[in-house]
Amino acid sequence: MKVRGVRLPRPRSIRGRFTLTAGLVSLIILAVIGAGSDFVIRKTIESHVFNTTQQAAMDWMSSMRPDGTPRADGPADRARLLQLVDSRGRVVAASSAAADRPPLSTIRPPVHDRIQYLKTCSSPGGCVLLTAMRPTPQAASLLWSGEPHYVYSGADEPGVLAGIRLEAATAALVLLTSAFSAWIIWLVVGRTLRPVAAIREKVSEATVRDVSLRLPEPPGDDEIARLARASNRFLDQLDKLVSDQRRFASMVSHELRSPAAALRAQVEEALLYPDDVDPHEALRGALRSTERFQRIIDELLAYTRVKRTGTSAPEPVDLTAMVRAELGTRPPHGKPVLLHAASERLTVFGIRLHLLGVLSNLLANAQRHAHSRVDVTVERSGDQAVLIVQDDGDGIAPEDRERVFEPFVRLADGLRRDPGGSGLGLAICREAARAHHGSLAVEDSPQGARFVLRLPLTDLRPSPQPDEELQPARS
Repeated sequence: MKVRGVRLPRPRSIRGRFTLTAGLVSLIILAVIGAGSDFVIRKTIESHVFNTTQQAAMDWMSSMRPDGTPRADGPADRARLLQLVDSRGRVVAASSAAADRPPLSTIRPPVHDRIQYLKTCSSPGGCVLLTAMRPTPQAASLLWSGEPHYVYSGADEPGVLAGIRLEAATAALVLLTSAFSAWIIWLVVGRTLRPVAAIREKVSEATVRDVSLRLPEPPGDDEIARLARASNRFLDQLDKLVSDQRRFASMVSHELRSPAAALRAQVEEALLYPDDVDPHEALRGALRSTERFQRIIDELLAYTRVKRTGTSAPEPVDLTAMVRAELGTRPPHGKPVLLHAASERLTVFGIRLHLLGVLSNLLANAQRHAHSRVDVTVERSGDQAVLIVQDDGDGIAPEDRERVFEPFVRLADGLRRDPGGSGLGLAICREAARAHHGSLAVEDSPQGARFVLRLPLTDLRPSPQPDEELQPARS
């Protein structure tokens, strides 16, 4: 905040700013209320005193004697000062307290406004509240031969109205009330922000290497509690992501170390023993190691692409037609593939090349492990399209049915049948299924391995897709 180019200091904490703002607002509101209350109190007391002095003046006039003078003392309990003044300003009669005083006022009420209320502070001892009254013309004609006379009835100003006592008391009450309200707000805001302080202290303990930290969740369902729960859900996802990345980086380094070591050994052998090593054979071995490098890198790129949400627009895909077309383009050698397809059109929402990559991976894996044949079934199950790829091989043990979908995991039978594989094919397939809001799992079967892909039909829920093409890979 600036005042004429000067920046005023303000509290840095939310608690301090909120308390200061609320205190200033309450001070302004209470000051307005206090000023109004002060005005009303002052006018009420003055009105009461004026009514008393007026009644005293009327009672004093009612005691007029035939000579035109009232009795010496009027109702002293209501008005201490009473004077009867003629038109020339002479005091004709007065109460004992006002006998030695000059006329209490020089104000002469006119005929059309016979009663006036005055305040004079010229007399010693403080201010006096006066009622100036002019008797009726009939009374003046009867008592004073028509000469106008004036009656003054006064009472000392109450002590609460003297000086600025009332204003000072009101200001003190306003300040004390504002300070008390600011203190209450300070306590309430501090109690409200106490969970935030606990969260801040906990977050300050977090490190890049340790993402297992969780924030304290305050009870209730207010904004702070919901923020803490949402933050913990985010930290759970971040923890899982960091763990996956570390595990993935470890597996990548492990998988790349073998071809790198083989390539280095081949090159060093050719350089150290040029007479004993055929250079062409050394180049062919280095080329094979390079091709393995290329295959692993391509499959790593495919795996990371399907884990991202992309921008390519998905499209309706006829799953049955896609499977028929893919089986028609496969080479004739290898284990035969038999298709069992439903007659109805099963349309899913996705990227065709990704789904073709999943189908190609599953078919290649099934043909590699089958003894005599592979069966492919396309059918509808409720609100899902189901693609089943089953071989008649040795199958997968129940304890390994989830492990086979982890990156770089290869079972003994897979290593024997495809030594050059990287173990990323099935991991890519599962990530692609998840990207299409579907699932891929190994289910029970009488013989062989049964891979079941489930995808939502387009008439129920379209699916956002990744933006890169899936490349067929070996598992």
